[in-house]
Amino acid sequence: MTLAAAPCFGGEVSGTAQVQSGPVQNAVVWLEASGPSVGPQPKVVLDQRNLAFAPFVLAVRTGTTVEFPNNDRVFHNVFSFRDGKKFDLGMYPTGSVKRIVFDQPGLARLFCNIHPNMAAYIMAVDSPFFAVSNEKGAFTISGVPPGTYTYHAWRPGGQPLTGSVSVDGTTPLTIRWQ
Repeated sequence: MTLAAAPCFGGEVSGTAQVQSGPVQNAVVWLEASGPSVGPQPKVVLDQRNLAFAPFVLAVRTGTTVEFPNNDRVFHNVFSFRDGKKFDLGMYPTGSVKRIVFDQPGLARLFCNIHPNMAAYIMAVDSPFFAVSNEKGAFTISGVPPGTYTYHAWRPGGQPLTGSVSVDGTTPLTIRWQ
């Protein structure tokens, strides 16, 4: 594992998540920080459609309610039994919506007991500053006050990484898994 951190633009942390073979999509990056959420909290949805969860990886602040609509043509069951938030929504039909409050930090691995190929992740963090990388591995965390922060990064199938970043320069943060 290599951790590479450089100063970032004041008020914003942007960069890329990478492995040796290229960009990492669906990496969650967050800064250790307390304080109020940045702006109003949007409605957070983890959809079920075409026998899949969407998005595959979701990051939320601790205390966030996540909606789980069933927009598929079949019954589903959403559950998480390890780590993070543990819950079981039971079976529910098309058009139904269930909700869960992610009241503790950690990773929830989600599955459907009816469709074993369905899987997703929700990372709940105790910070208002977080992002999920896109298909190019890029991420941006906005509204960050100047200062030095400990960052954390997680990706499916990878070890968690931790490092330090200063929010006061112009060089992006590069997170690299070996």
